[in-house]
Amino acid sequence: MLQSRVLVIALILLLSTTLPEVHSKSIFEKDRRDWLVIPDAVASYVYEAVSKVSPRAAQSLADAAQIPAVVATRNFLIRETTKITIMVEQMFEKIKNLWYTRVLGY
Repeated sequence: MLQSRVLVIALILLLSTTLPEVHSKSIFEKDRRDWLVIPDAVASYVYEAVSKVSPRAAQSLADAAQIPAVVATRNFLIRETTKITIMVEQMFEKIKNLWYTRVLGY
């Protein structure tokens, strides 16, 4: 049971290896590539809540987030989602171009 809790917390921290950068950006900024701010913010709030209860447990969570497997997984997810985001942005540009040329006649 304890291992599953630690695993869940480690998965929450999976996307937050650098906690201070969470507060530097707004969730509603226009830059679509920063959508990973949301999971980082959630992980930051979990870390802060655990830190208030037990600083020692919070330190172990921060250490778990720095495990090479966790860091490699986070980097992989960032790389792949960035590719997908770029493709979606290109698709939106094509749709917008079609809208202006075909429908509106610009």
